[in-house]
Amino acid sequence: MGLVGTEFQVVFDLPPGLYQTGAWTAMHLSNEMLVTLVENNTHPAVQLEQSPVRRMNLDEGTILTTMPPEPPSRNSGMQIAVFRHRVSEILLHNTIYDVVPVSSKIAILDARLPVKQAFNIMHDEGLALVPLWDDGQGTVTGMLTASDFVLILRKLQRNIRVLGHEELEMHSVSAWKEAKLQYYGGADVAGMQRRPLVHVKDSDNLRDVALTIIQNEISSVPIFKSSTDISGIPLLNLATLPGILKFLCSKLQEQPEGYPILRNQISSIPIGTWSQHTGRASTRQLRTSGLSAPLITCLDFLLEDRISSIPIVADNGSLVDVYSLSDIMALAKNDVYACIELEQLTVENALELQYQVNGRRQCHTCLSTSTLLEVLDQLSVPGVRRLVVIEPMTRFVQGIISLRDAITFLLG
Repeated sequence: MGLVGTEFQVVFDLPPGLYQTGAWTAMHLSNEMLVTLVENNTHPAVQLEQSPVRRMNLDEGTILTTMPPEPPSRNSGMQIAVFRHRVSEILLHNTIYDVVPVSSKIAILDARLPVKQAFNIMHDEGLALVPLWDDGQGTVTGMLTASDFVLILRKLQRNIRVLGHEELEMHSVSAWKEAKLQYYGGADVAGMQRRPLVHVKDSDNLRDVALTIIQNEISSVPIFKSSTDISGIPLLNLATLPGILKFLCSKLQEQPEGYPILRNQISSIPIGTWSQHTGRASTRQLRTSGLSAPLITCLDFLLEDRISSIPIVADNGSLVDVYSLSDIMALAKNDVYACIELEQLTVENALELQYQVNGRRQCHTCLSTSTLLEVLDQLSVPGVRRLVVIEPMTRFVQGIISLRDAITFLLG
């Protein structure tokens, strides 16, 4: 195992046998992936042209088609079934190594880190989730996510000025994970245990990997190696829906004429979550939030519905922005969470804080007349995790299509 060098200032307790230099320790694994461990150190309006070909408005992030949409087919059910079968065949015959970069970097945090320190690292490195290393077991045993940060803030909100520093500085991540069952486990806490880490193997096919992510309602899943190498770390990388969808889109685009459903408008396809006023049936209610709504209410919606984002609308119902669970990490910068009353923070306040920390961002949208190919293409772009369906003239929110919605539709 060769020492590569240092890049950032971080914190991690290294398992025995790993090399370290300064505060970061880096090493190469057999697949040339660079793993970074941390040491525990006390120190839009859309303009439709008259022609059937529409163009992309990069400023607003609205995806537009490059081909005329296919008229709805009477045999759409059969068309969808055939398409799903072909998609499954593609994914069944490819593995993790078809989507994981040959050389990449992944951060792993020691589960003994104080909660405050762990979330500060996640914010500084732009991480919405990170694997946790258990030194006693010598393996990755869990994931720390933005949802954990939300749950901690909810617990501390009544006296956050006092408890924010004490509890987050004294309690380790592993202690928080155990205590979370007591805080939020319900009446049958005594019979509950932390579930084993959901993971996949590097030999698994992409269909099984995608189903694991969707069925467990998680955003990514650790990939464990089938055999241990010299590093001693079983983690290969993280599998994500964006990576799988990007690979799938590249395969579909090799013969787009063979998949006529790709030219169907999304209004004729059972995909996404839609507003009741559209007349479309959805498995869940479309949630939106106003700028003046308490942020805590918005966060409760996200946790209760097990969704990652919620469209933020103006008084007239037009789209302003999207608030995501990962946006809560902005409160970790300079310990902002310890200086505010969460219940007094509005969605508008939270967005302004997000803009101050990370700058303004693009709000990705589409139309109900957009084609399935348009939607899949845009969702396969790095950083695009959802598309808000808007009415083109008013930007009124009609629905939302997430990566999870897209993969769920493709796999049936």
